[in-house]
Amino acid sequence: MAEQESSPAAISKTGFLAMAARNHRNFMSYSIGVDLGGTNLRIAAVDDRGTLLEKVTLGTETQRGREFVISEMTTAIRSVIAKYKDKGDLIGIGIGVPGFIDMDTGTVLDSPNLPGWADYPVHQDIEHRLGAKVVLENDANAAAMGEKWLGAGRDVNELVMFTLGTGVGGGIILGGRVWHGMKGMAGELGHSMVVPDGHPCGCGSHGCLEQYASATAIVRMAKEAVAKGMSDPMARASRNDVEFSSKVVYQLAIQGDKAAQEIFATVGRCLGIAVGNFVNALNFPMYVIGGGVVSAWDAFSPAMFAELPVRSFIYRVTMPDAVKPGDKRTIVTRSLLGSDAGLFGAARLPMLVANDKNPGVPTAAPIR
Repeated sequence: MAEQESSPAAISKTGFLAMAARNHRNFMSYSIGVDLGGTNLRIAAVDDRGTLLEKVTLGTETQRGREFVISEMTTAIRSVIAKYKDKGDLIGIGIGVPGFIDMDTGTVLDSPNLPGWADYPVHQDIEHRLGAKVVLENDANAAAMGEKWLGAGRDVNELVMFTLGTGVGGGIILGGRVWHGMKGMAGELGHSMVVPDGHPCGCGSHGCLEQYASATAIVRMAKEAVAKGMSDPMARASRNDVEFSSKVVYQLAIQGDKAAQEIFATVGRCLGIAVGNFVNALNFPMYVIGGGVVSAWDAFSPAMFAELPVRSFIYRVTMPDAVKPGDKRTIVTRSLLGSDAGLFGAARLPMLVANDKNPGVPTAAPIR
């Protein structure tokens, strides 16, 4: 009897599922994340526990045309897949793309950083070339997902992320997933208005956050200060540095240049207005600030935190200093993953799709 009970035929369904789960955990599952920028193309293999297995960085070379970029991307992805063919099970490929994406069709509607990509069905094309599941996402949304999975937001299911780079992007995570809106265009936080009738924006409006909190805006405001004779050090730097950048303005600010400090105070105030608006609208537990400009956190965050309680009553009564230990609070913080947030977020996307299709199979780490 004992031998019969321990035979394969006598193993209970529960015991079989438990054994299958143990065997599955011993075999690695991984996804490939792609961060497609206007300058760099980065590709990473990430396992379902969030471990970075491999990272490849290439120049995007957009001037050579869309076909060249796609060919370079797919060749690099195939190389990574081949390397891990006998080491794990590929879940899928997630691709973060700058620009507006029609999520229903997987089409890039417009991308200023990728000339020639307008109305391009990138999802269908890449999936056909690679013969693998592909998930397409806006790059800022992918960064928000990365921070939710492994970064600052890993303990919350709702967050808003602002990405301060050449422009200002954003992503909204609701219920642990990217909130896309009706047509996949939700989360364009950089085009929230912070200065009525302010500086004209490329979107056609005026006074958008992007015109006051991006690296491009910082350089513009610095040149305006120079034209008004407000800073001799900044004037010298703009004449002598052919790559006069927001980093140069930041260095001047921390060295005590008043005009440079005021520029970052403007960044902080405008960001405080924008974040305050979203705190009022959403009452989420977390708002994450990421992107390249966040390296100047010490220069702009004091003005941001000073502005927030003025602009949002909800923030004022839920900010960390206003609540008792253990109570729910509103956290505004910088990102933890830096430039890798988009890579990890893109890699996470196919795992979520796999979980949706096979909710009982542990193909990826659960949403926390």
